[in-house]
Amino acid sequence: MKQETKTPARLSSHEAGQRRLDEWHPFASLRREFDRMFDDLWRFPYLSSPSTTPALQTFGTPAVDIIEKPNEFRITAELPGMSDKDIDVKCADGVLTMRGEKKEEREEKDEDYFLSERRYGSFHRSFRLPESVDEDKIDATFKNGVLTITLPKRAESKKAEKKISIKAG
Repeated sequence: MKQETKTPARLSSHEAGQRRLDEWHPFASLRREFDRMFDDLWRFPYLSSPSTTPALQTFGTPAVDIIEKPNEFRITAELPGMSDKDIDVKCADGVLTMRGEKKEEREEKDEDYFLSERRYGSFHRSFRLPESVDEDKIDATFKNGVLTITLPKRAESKKAEKKISIKAG
């Protein structure tokens, strides 16, 4: 016969104190995540050498800022070290996609040594566009490592708001 286990209705004072501590310290989970990340790094020492793993050489996903203005949406992404030839922006079926790839090679020669490094990485981000965006007028510029995509709104979406009165019941 299977024995039943009962869960205590109350937490011990230590468990309750720990739970309250986590609730009042929002950065506790962030710190635990950083600790886990660094523990993993030391657990797998081959990851600490940039020349042996492409995982640390990739760029990951670039952060973007999305701003809504009365006549347009604007997306900006910082892409340092890249050129406009490294970036591709496309729009299809209401989805805007940014892709990029960076390849960097460096060589140093001296009497006593020869150093050759290669770094590479790629990224892509996709965004579902609101129906109010005029896809035919989307524009992208790249200046000083910052990609700016301007998404104009359709004329009919710019109409003034209409106040809806609420009737009590």
